[in-house]
Amino acid sequence: MKKQTQNGCIPKVTRPHGQKTRHAILRRAANLASVEGLEGLTIGNLASALGISKSGLFAHFGSKEELQCAVVDEARDIFVEAVIQPAREFKGLRRLQHLCENWVAYAEMKVFPGGCFFSAASLEFDDRPGKVRDRIVELMKQWLDLLERTVRDAQASGEMRKDVDAHLFAFEMHALAMGGNWSARLFKDDAGFRACRQAVVRRIEQVTVPLAERGAAATNPVE
Repeated sequence: MKKQTQNGCIPKVTRPHGQKTRHAILRRAANLASVEGLEGLTIGNLASALGISKSGLFAHFGSKEELQCAVVDEARDIFVEAVIQPAREFKGLRRLQHLCENWVAYAEMKVFPGGCFFSAASLEFDDRPGKVRDRIVELMKQWLDLLERTVRDAQASGEMRKDVDAHLFAFEMHALAMGGNWSARLFKDDAGFRACRQAVVRRIEQVTVPLAERGAAATNPVE
């Protein structure tokens, strides 16, 4: 999930002395939004939760929409740090395994008190046109593209079967993780995360090329 400047949703550039304050505000706002929803997040209720004035928040965010977009970007940075960054040292199949495990762990450990921020935000804004939805869509596409590229890398190295549809497999991995988060949140039972892990591991095993066959598979690149 790279930082981009589309749709006017990237936070305004702040002076160095104000960055820590802005970050603290956005982290608190992301926590609140993960529980109460982005649409329920207003400058007024955030100011009340932080114990500061509305005018103080207006110095950082000029509107509710700008605040929401900035919170989405803050959540993106947290997701990258918790899920994507730790997997970058790996390649191919191992990177895919770590990305999936990190995603589940990020939701299970309640990095956000309301579970996965983007699972909730995606459902909340799926039918609400506007800059906030556009930003969420953009970031979700980047995440799915990363999963798909990782699958293709694993195929190119001979670790995964080449008859696997990389786009569909990325969709499956994301859907399983979303389902685990949904189940755990709705039923208040971490069995959803355990089921998710088991399903992810089983599905990856089904498409993994045995070690003895990988040399030959790697010589035939994915078309």
